[in-house]
Amino acid sequence: MERITEVMINRNEIAEAVERLGRQISEDYKGREIVVIGILKGASVFLADLIRKIDCPLIMDFMQVSSYYNSTVSSGNVQIRKDLDYDISGKDVLIVEDIIDSGVTMQCLKRELFARNPKSIKVCAAFDKPSRRKVEFTADYIGIEVPDEFIVGYGLDYAGKYRNLPDVCVLEVDGGDK
Repeated sequence: MERITEVMINRNEIAEAVERLGRQISEDYKGREIVVIGILKGASVFLADLIRKIDCPLIMDFMQVSSYYNSTVSSGNVQIRKDLDYDISGKDVLIVEDIIDSGVTMQCLKRELFARNPKSIKVCAAFDKPSRRKVEFTADYIGIEVPDEFIVGYGLDYAGKYRNLPDVCVLEVDGGDK
């Protein structure tokens, strides 16, 4: 059994963070084309908002990777379920992720993508939970740092549910851990 206990980040705070990130990314990539890779399914809501705030040419692609498997704790094993459609060799790449938690998924994904010879790779995360790091990893662009709570909404889910909530909420799962 699970239940929402509180709103942690409201939709206005999220919108302000997206606006700030869009301005910074636009400035950093001014005059360059970027390949923006959204990590499915969680980053889809954030990605849709973010790309509309980026003022430079971009190509959008998606990957689906998983390490949670209907749990509130990352398994530490990363599996690519959907790969890119575009060749990123020689391109500036921006990975867009919903949340950086353990850092394991992003560390593995960056290693995989660097093997494809891009010009550069940066990571943009809507949310960052540094207290849960298992490996050293820092995103290049961070929307909002969050405490060690299991959160849902704005694309974040638990067992496929709650992605459609416009705010980020704390979810309590009976018998589960964070």
